Amino acid sequence: MIPLTPTTRVFLAAGNTDLRKSFEGLADLVAHSLKEDPLSGHLYVFTNRRKNRIKLLYFDGTGQWVCAKRLAEGSFAWPTTTDPGALRIASAELTLLLAGIDLDKTRAREWWRKAA
Repeated sequence: MIPLTPTTRVFLAAGNTDLRKSFEGLADLVAHSLKEDPLSGHLYVFTNRRKNRIKLLYFDGTGQWVCAKRLAEGSFAWPTTTDPGALRIASAELTLLLAGIDLDKTRAREWWRKAA
């Protein structure tokens, strides 16, 4: 099971990804395009051009997980960013994204949080 706690780091890959990729292909994107460690235990999320599919890559300490979702209709409201790498979001924001909430039209309240 993939833990989604407030301390889980979630990275959304900017732009579109060829979702025919699986473990090695997505791990390669994380390492070279996002400049992150695919074995870090962070959660990496990718979408296709039509934004109707996503894949998650996660390492739990013993092996990698790849989870996928394809929408029957509609598309995910993928956040826009000017950063060519990855957009870091909170685990609660990933839950909202998967539930169909547009993150560009919502905002989080300013709270104090210990720096990472």
